[in-house]
Amino acid sequence: MSRSLLSACLSVSLLVPAIAEAADRPKQLVIISFDGAHDNALWLKSREMAAKNGAHFTYFLSCTFLMNEAAKKAYQAPHQKRGKSNVGFAQTDDEIRERLGNIWHAHLEGHDISSHACGHFDGRLWSEADWSAEYATFHATLENAWKSVALQEPAGWQDLVDHGIKGFRAPYLSATAGADMIAAEKRAGFTYDASLVTKGPAMPVEEDGIIRFGLPLIPEGPNDKPIIGMDYNLFVRHSKGEEDTADSAEFEDRAYAAFKEAFDRQYAGNRIPLQLGFHFVEMNGGAYWRALDRLVSDVCHRADVACVSYSEAIPMIEARGKLERTSGL
Repeated sequence: MSRSLLSACLSVSLLVPAIAEAADRPKQLVIISFDGAHDNALWLKSREMAAKNGAHFTYFLSCTFLMNEAAKKAYQAPHQKRGKSNVGFAQTDDEIRERLGNIWHAHLEGHDISSHACGHFDGRLWSEADWSAEYATFHATLENAWKSVALQEPAGWQDLVDHGIKGFRAPYLSATAGADMIAAEKRAGFTYDASLVTKGPAMPVEEDGIIRFGLPLIPEGPNDKPIIGMDYNLFVRHSKGEEDTADSAEFEDRAYAAFKEAFDRQYAGNRIPLQLGFHFVEMNGGAYWRALDRLVSDVCHRADVACVSYSEAIPMIEARGKLERTSGL
């Protein structure tokens, strides 16, 4: 055998195990979610970002943004005055009409429509009955949303409301609500919860029939100090929660570096799903949305990466046999 042929054979023999190893590795999952889901311009922006990059997102909707003036006066969250919401209400019926169109088209495009309750209250001390009441208001608001603004609802809307909204994220990540919240989630028909915070990227855990996800702590900034992988937390760290457009480019670069480092660590390692959370507010001049756009544009096109919703991620994680189950909290 010639030296050149021998060299070629050796190269192939070394390459085959590497190819087999790559084929055996699961796809790196990236799960992007948005809380609130109100601003119509950002609905369009996020949907366009997803379409451009073959991604699916999860939208945790606050239902007060589908409440008109009459519904606002009637809404009463547990232990709150009637007509109160920490995030406000829709301003006009036309705004609601446009938002409904965005929600429905996002659903048709394969995105996950999920619940963020209604008035964005901290439910850490709520009872099961309190949570159930808020979930019931969410369901009723969506059930009647098109009629409330004199629109004919699309065929399939009620099926989405009754059967297609599978996930919940507690306002303020009030995961300490614990057993009462989980019991109410089960009663309301939810199958997953995304209210936890984990020390780093972590597999979800099924607790009493609810699959629980957590936003991870990720290293960020010059000293790699851990921070929850969410735009609001970056906003508070970078500018103490005060809008600072002058340093927007710097904040974008810091956020992108943190997102990319967190991704690279899992991509080269155990491929634990990476979850990142955002809001429908462009904080610090849009720094964090631009960082997100850069990340999604960079990684979602890769053959061994899947940028998916929570609902899509669950069967992929179950297929890996990595879903831990517990019988209690």
